[in-house]
Amino acid sequence: MKKFGDKLLKIISNPKYIFSIYIIVSVITAVSKYLNCLKSGSSFHAINNYLIFKNVFFNTLKERNLYLHYPEYLDLNHYGIFFGVLIAPFAILPDWLGLILWNVANVLVLLYAVKTLPFSEMTKSLFLWFCLQEFITASLHQQFNVALTGLIILSFTMIYQKKETQSALAICIGLFVKIYGIIGLSSFFFVKDKKKFILSLVVISLAFLVIPMLYSSANFGLQSYKDWFVELQHKNIENQRLGNMQDISLMGFFRRILGDPTIPNTLFFAFGIPLFLLPYIRISQYKHLGFQLSILASSLLFVVLFSSGSEPPTYIIAVSGALIWFFIQEKKGKAEIAMLVFLILFTSFSTSDLFPKFVKENFIQKYSIKALPCILIWLKLSYELLTRKYSAKTIF
Repeated sequence: MKKFGDKLLKIISNPKYIFSIYIIVSVITAVSKYLNCLKSGSSFHAINNYLIFKNVFFNTLKERNLYLHYPEYLDLNHYGIFFGVLIAPFAILPDWLGLILWNVANVLVLLYAVKTLPFSEMTKSLFLWFCLQEFITASLHQQFNVALTGLIILSFTMIYQKKETQSALAICIGLFVKIYGIIGLSSFFFVKDKKKFILSLVVISLAFLVIPMLYSSANFGLQSYKDWFVELQHKNIENQRLGNMQDISLMGFFRRILGDPTIPNTLFFAFGIPLFLLPYIRISQYKHLGFQLSILASSLLFVVLFSSGSEPPTYIIAVSGALIWFFIQEKKGKAEIAMLVFLILFTSFSTSDLFPKFVKENFIQKYSIKALPCILIWLKLSYELLTRKYSAKTIF
């Protein structure tokens, strides 16, 4: 029995095992989705997100509006024109192969980012074990959120490693694909060489702005950015409905609890943005890694909790932030452990078969309960950022 326990502990604590599981899961989820298409005789539902993604590239080539309904897929594209550059290598392949490699590429970005975190090998391993359910949810939907989580983390860890250009690159990729990426700028005040960082941001942004125009046209590229802005505004309005699978956010939680979809986002921003920014007045804490990681954790949570576009596959971002918060706690008391358990049960497993369908539809989905553990953790984290005296501890 002891030998079995030792072997199990070795597997759990060694990152290479969970790294392998993530890659295997990314392949299995892609294959299962593609097989569902073949079985049903329709490619619309099972890999719909991937079809939307790959057509960002093809529609750019044909200079067709990127934000209209097309018969090739259901739903609308919500990503920027630059996304076509990233998806192009996968889009030109047969769907079955492109889909698999797309899922694998996303998870490799995340795994690389986790590898760069200033955590012990045991902590990195546990981080990924706890995040596995959210990864499966995102991977089943072929989501870019997996890579985006990695990019936000890299925007911080590259600054920590004094690699300003790489940090700027991670931020720009996230920003030009999905607006969420802008949250990477939250680590700006920790940058040592700010001139290099700002110059890198400007140069990379200009390059990303121009690249899609090289295989379309300048007029189409500029118009696409305007169309993207209009689409995001429209999507924000559409998301604010009771009972749908969007708006699983702090705003959505209160709108649904109160039964009033007309409560505006600005009411929540007026509270949330100042609370998010207030810790930056604690300049004396900037030098502590714990404070910097807390800002990263807060950023990962904030960008999901204060977005009406948040849905179940988005929560790999928020849960990553919540887990970073947990692992940097120097003392993990009953309250912290209880919040972790609450997070795993009601955020990570809230959409799984752990809960009966009736409970999911009439309680968890109806009231955006998936957001609640993350809301409580973000509020506690915000309090800590304003009051905690961080130590010089450099590894967790």
